[in-house]
Amino acid sequence: MFPLGSVLFPYMPLQLRVFEERYLIMLARVLDSTPSEFGVVLIERGQEVGGGERRFSIGTVAQVTQIEAPEGYLGLVAQGERRVEVTAWLPEDPHPVATVRELPELEWDDDLLPRFEAAELLVRLTLSRASEVADQQWSPDVELSHDPAMAAWQLAAIAPVGPLDQIALLGSETMAQLLDNIIEFTEAAAESLAW
Repeated sequence: MFPLGSVLFPYMPLQLRVFEERYLIMLARVLDSTPSEFGVVLIERGQEVGGGERRFSIGTVAQVTQIEAPEGYLGLVAQGERRVEVTAWLPEDPHPVATVRELPELEWDDDLLPRFEAAELLVRLTLSRASEVADQQWSPDVELSHDPAMAAWQLAAIAPVGPLDQIALLGSETMAQLLDNIIEFTEAAAESLAW
């Protein structure tokens, strides 16, 4: 498990620069297995370096897609795959280790298309507005997948909301709930941008 200061969503990329010894050991173990996967969870309290942090229980499995080893650190790119819930944290070995259960995939229904389109329009408008006051990680015109279920998760990832809202999005139990939460949390973010 890799606790981070950000949320990883399914179908989204993750870039890491790994230099801490325990995570170098973890990645060596990960790269020895096929597929090369590890879990990512958001840190609830504390910090990434040195351990001792508290972590949220919902996370995402990341699959390594690219790796490079410049001097002094290991650089990797991974892709968010599927959601998991930590059922138990095990003794560190020397990196975090957990028992997890996979959360069910959210089912897409074409009846949700109007809700998706409303959420997408709201997210893009809010990103555009937010970019006027601060640099944003995602451009308002970022391209989403043509697969609607993948695009819904990507929309959740680019929504300009904080990490607690992102965790709530990641924990959505239905696709309708995911889209409703994207709309609700993005509306709240847009209100905070009001002049």
